[in-house]
Amino acid sequence: MVALAVIVLVLIFANLYWGAVSIPMKDVTAVLLGDGSVDSGWSFIVWESRVPQCVTALLCGAALAVSGLILQTVFNNPLADSSILGISSGASLGVALVVLAGGGSIVAGQFVLSGFLSVVAGAFVGAMAIMFAVLFLSALIRNSIMLLIAGIMMGYLASSAISLLNFFATDEGVHSFVIWGLGSFGGVSSAQLPAFSVAALLGLAASLLMIKPLNALLLGPRYAENLGVRVRRVRSWLLVIAGLLTAVATAFCGPISFIGLAVPHVARMLLGTANHRSLLPVTLLAGCAVALLCNLLCLLPAERGIIPLNAVTPILGAPVIIYVIIRRRTFFK
Repeated sequence: MVALAVIVLVLIFANLYWGAVSIPMKDVTAVLLGDGSVDSGWSFIVWESRVPQCVTALLCGAALAVSGLILQTVFNNPLADSSILGISSGASLGVALVVLAGGGSIVAGQFVLSGFLSVVAGAFVGAMAIMFAVLFLSALIRNSIMLLIAGIMMGYLASSAISLLNFFATDEGVHSFVIWGLGSFGGVSSAQLPAFSVAALLGLAASLLMIKPLNALLLGPRYAENLGVRVRRVRSWLLVIAGLLTAVATAFCGPISFIGLAVPHVARMLLGTANHRSLLPVTLLAGCAVALLCNLLCLLPAERGIIPLNAVTPILGAPVIIYVIIRRRTFFK
């Protein structure tokens, strides 16, 4: 865990010192130390772009990774993830309704929300709607595999609705929606960062309080009940926490693939244990490291532009999932 923390620290510095605009290291250091003699343009880039982007990558990576770990434990399935359960699709549908059907604004009576905040609100409402639908079905369906399939079907329904909205939308609306769907850690400004940070930290703190019930669920529902765990209630709370973490990350950064699915497996391979007392903190740190590394890879072209985040995450995540499928192929027979 110490080595992973050091890697995260190195990646934080790399994200702060490397960017689309070349700034000498000594000047970046001076800006971070509060030296007012540095060029104001460079100071603006560091404080208004690199620092928010770095913090966003840290929290978003941790949120998606922990959300994926919780869902894989709850459904006892190594391929359970917010994108598989349709929660990410729900967030995308919320944004599609705002951008493509609502003309870029949310109107409720005398209340009007427009611009970036309307996109965030749309994604959050869409993700939470699917999450509550999964929660409702969990009260009716006791079988975790059947519940997982129901989540996949809801994801298909959301994707179908998005396709219909795209068909009838204007070219400008489709363009805006496609840009959001590419994913980015650079969309959160310094003014929006406190709201994003508080929401993400609340979800992560809640997940740390659920370590004991998560370990009990590993033994199976009957053993967990014998240990005094109210399985249905615990599963509902875990779904709420996973839904909150996914909704916050997707609302601010777009639907980001593979981090939630692959990082928990990376943590298990590093530790060789399924005990959440050590697995959850390592998953959190690994999520931070992977997100920071992905963000750095996106910035590598420097002056030539920024690579879309969802063009990079599969390069790191897909090999991990293929390796897991090969190792656990008996699970899927």
